[in-house]
Amino acid sequence: MTERIYYTDPYCREFDAQVLDVTTDGHGRHLAVLDRTAFYPTSGGQPSDTGTLGAARVVDVIDRDGGTIMHVIEGEVQPGAINGRIDWDRRFEHMQQHTGQHVLSAAFDHLLGARTVSSHLGAVSATIDLAVDAAPGDIARAEAEANRIVWEDRPVHIRFADADEAATLPLRKEPARGGRLRLIDVEGFDLSACGGTHVARTGAIGSVAVASWERVRGGTRVEFLCGVRALRGWRALRDSVAASTRLLSVLPAELPAAIERLQAEGREATRRLKNAHASLAGVEADALAAAAVRRGGIAVVAAAMSGWDANGLKQIASRIVERPGFAAVLVSEPEPAALVVARSGDVALDSASILRDLTARFGGKGGGRPELAQGGGLRGPAAEIVEDASRLLLNGLMAGS
Repeated sequence: MTERIYYTDPYCREFDAQVLDVTTDGHGRHLAVLDRTAFYPTSGGQPSDTGTLGAARVVDVIDRDGGTIMHVIEGEVQPGAINGRIDWDRRFEHMQQHTGQHVLSAAFDHLLGARTVSSHLGAVSATIDLAVDAAPGDIARAEAEANRIVWEDRPVHIRFADADEAATLPLRKEPARGGRLRLIDVEGFDLSACGGTHVARTGAIGSVAVASWERVRGGTRVEFLCGVRALRGWRALRDSVAASTRLLSVLPAELPAAIERLQAEGREATRRLKNAHASLAGVEADALAAAAVRRGGIAVVAAAMSGWDANGLKQIASRIVERPGFAAVLVSEPEPAALVVARSGDVALDSASILRDLTARFGGKGGGRPELAQGGGLRGPAAEIVEDASRLLLNGLMAGS
């Protein structure tokens, strides 16, 4: 069993130990076992520490059954004496988030009777899941209460208790396991069983900032930032707001109204563009219909269309075949080409079959019905595709006549 220095001294940054064993797992990773360690293993929703063992880099720490801690390393270590160093910035950031989570969870419990059913300390932010659907006002109250405890700079004690003693204590939640328990005591505010690393006083949390919340399975998931992460989040928000106000030439308080105005203008511009696009499609359709070649009483349109996408081609083709006695094949350019095959209701032609023949030769894919089919991704000169399409169209018309 590995002695866990972080249990009693979470501020330990460097330590000496004995390497007891070095093995390789099924993924080819080197695993080192020490007699004692200050490296925290991934557990209880808190990520592991990283750092160094001698010249080797510790990239993960795993808590095995039976109390052995495995250090996943990049590099080599040998059995014997070794020095370990914790990545202190990462450790302290996790300590701030974890202690902040205890304080925020306790605030929800005190104010709302809202139990925290799970928590997660991520790489960027942390979350708690509450068993109730919390209102925005209640979330703000809990955030304010948590920060009151932070700014009072209350001591955070580490205590140990056996199962019988723990049963008599006002723990915020039922312990997940029995036996001797490690307790984190935020003086006068929260007492919880926990194996994680924590700051010595609540003031070291810095601040607790709720970033967002959402409903999850009938409860509420609250995302929050503490200490250095809160500062990092504030800087990102500040820079985003500053850039936005410069671009829009408004004050920060005017941003929501400015964005709403831009959205309204964008919707109006989209509507006008759509109408103009439809009008232009009608003009193109009229011009192509007027230039159609007559074959056995059927007006045939086969053309390459520069600057039109698949939806535009469909609009033009549909407008052409609104007239009786028309068949049309339209190809976009440049490649990869979109393609539309369409025919009037009184014309015997399988548009989908023609599309299949064209994609078989020029690639791409698509589908449709006998009256209209469309595809995309065709490769080859537009003129060549149009020529082949014209031939298939005429053959199809003759077969259907």
